[in-house]
Amino acid sequence: MTQNEVDLQRTGILFFDLLNAYYHGADEATRARKRPMVENAARLMRAAREAGIPIFFAKGNHRGDGATSASLLTDTDTNLKPWPQEPIARRKPKSVEGEWGSEVIPELDPGPDDYYIPKYRWSAFYQTYLDLALRARGVDTLIVSGGSTDVGVAATVFAGRDMDYNLIVARDACATGHDQRAHDVLMDLMFPRMCRVRTTDQVLDMIRQAGRTRR
Repeated sequence: MTQNEVDLQRTGILFFDLLNAYYHGADEATRARKRPMVENAARLMRAAREAGIPIFFAKGNHRGDGATSASLLTDTDTNLKPWPQEPIARRKPKSVEGEWGSEVIPELDPGPDDYYIPKYRWSAFYQTYLDLALRARGVDTLIVSGGSTDVGVAATVFAGRDMDYNLIVARDACATGHDQRAHDVLMDLMFPRMCRVRTTDQVLDMIRQAGRTRR
C-alpha cells in the first residue's frame, strides 16, 4: 500500500471535540475562524458514511464541579495568557457531561451507530475505550479531524503514533482556537514525521479511490 492509499475495511475516522461548547457556544470571531474546519469535517463525515467507515466522536465529558479536571502548574492558560499571580482556581469545564455544550455539533449528523468516546484529558486515547473499539473493528488507520490542533489533536496524534496506528490528519478539517502558528508548525514540521498530513480534498480522493478498488 502506498502513502496515498487506504484500506476502507481497516479505516476509521475520529472527530475530536467538535462540540457545541467549542463552536456554537463560541463568539462570532471564533466561529468564523473555525467554520472552514466544520465545513470540511462535514464533507469527511458524509464520505465516511457513504464508504461505510466507522465514525468515532471524542468528546470532553467532565463533571460540572470540575472534579475530573486538574489545575496544573503551567506558565499560561491554553490561550497563552499568563496566569494571575495568585493560586490557580479550579474552573468549570466547557464540556460537561449531559449538557448541551458536550454534544456533538449537528453539522456532523451524529447517529446511534456512531462511537462516542468520553474523555477527561487532551488525548482521545488516554483512559478511554477508543483503542479497544478500534482494535475490535480491525481498524489500524485513523483519519483525524477537529480541534484544537495544538491541544487535543496533537496529544491524540502523538499517542496514536506510539500505539502503532496509521494516522491521516486532515489539515484543513482541523483548527486551533489559539495561535495559528501552532497549527502550521504541527502540520508542516511535526505531524509529517508521525503520520500523513493531507487536505480534505486529498482525503476524499483517497476514500473514493479505495471504493473503486474494492468494487
